[in-house]
Amino acid sequence: MPDTPTETGDASLLPLAAVGVTLVLWASAFVGIRHLAHDFSAGPLSLGRLAAGALALAPVALAQGLPRPTRRQWVSIVTIGVLWFGIYNLSLNAGEQRVDAGTASMLLQVSPVLIAVLAALFLGERFTAQLAAGLALAFAGVVVIGLSTSGGDDSGDLLGVVLCLVPAAVYSISVILQKPLVAELSAVHVTWLACTIGVVTCLPWAGRLVTEVGDAPVSSTLWLVYLGVFPTAIAFTTYAYALRHMTASALGVTTYLVPPLTIVMGLVFLDEVPPVIAYAGGVLALLGVGVARRAPARKAVVAPAVPGRDPVA
Repeated sequence: MPDTPTETGDASLLPLAAVGVTLVLWASAFVGIRHLAHDFSAGPLSLGRLAAGALALAPVALAQGLPRPTRRQWVSIVTIGVLWFGIYNLSLNAGEQRVDAGTASMLLQVSPVLIAVLAALFLGERFTAQLAAGLALAFAGVVVIGLSTSGGDDSGDLLGVVLCLVPAAVYSISVILQKPLVAELSAVHVTWLACTIGVVTCLPWAGRLVTEVGDAPVSSTLWLVYLGVFPTAIAFTTYAYALRHMTASALGVTTYLVPPLTIVMGLVFLDEVPPVIAYAGGVLALLGVGVARRAPARKAVVAPAVPGRDPVA
């Protein structure tokens, strides 16, 4: 029996809800990383965040049974763990010690362009004119925001910019690798295994993590745990779930919503005030996401006339 309209509508909203949770939590991560820049260096911050995330996911993942990836799937999971969870966090944390949270989030927005290109090359997804127009509009908005917030003595330096561009590249590659995985494995299992591999990647900083946790205030340690549980354990799982139900390129372009969210959170929690023109860039970014996500119009099909039958019917 086919699903009722209500059931179908509810099911179609679940991936969008998952995307919304992911974007809000990822935006908060940029603010959290920036806030902790004075208490934790890049390596210990990465290890602490990933360890908290892996521990939070373990009971949920194991409750679904022991994952049994194939050898080919293990290669992809290990690659994602090293790139997306290891190198991504190490580079982003180091970059945010040099640039503000809003600028860092905007620099990462070159990734949807890379994802769309890689998805067309390796996943057989169509790179349509509509998607290209949406990407162009959204990227133009990101550029406007970046230019408006990059002036001033405290905006960062070239090394900080490069460090924030590295995560964009490894994120794009990881999404392409993850798309086939989540079609065959649980989103929780994929996230947990990759996060655990990220922990192993960052183990060389274990000693410094112990030292810095001892020196940091309790509030900073709680922020570190927050980064592990919410933007990592929860947000990466909801993203993997959404990726299972959406194309990689369409999901990738939704991350253009992260910079506007980060700017608002930065204003509230870090007292970072963006210039007025940055809001125009935010509108462009939102418009681009809307264009890229808009379903193409369906052409009306005219049935051939049947003798003796009402053509309207």
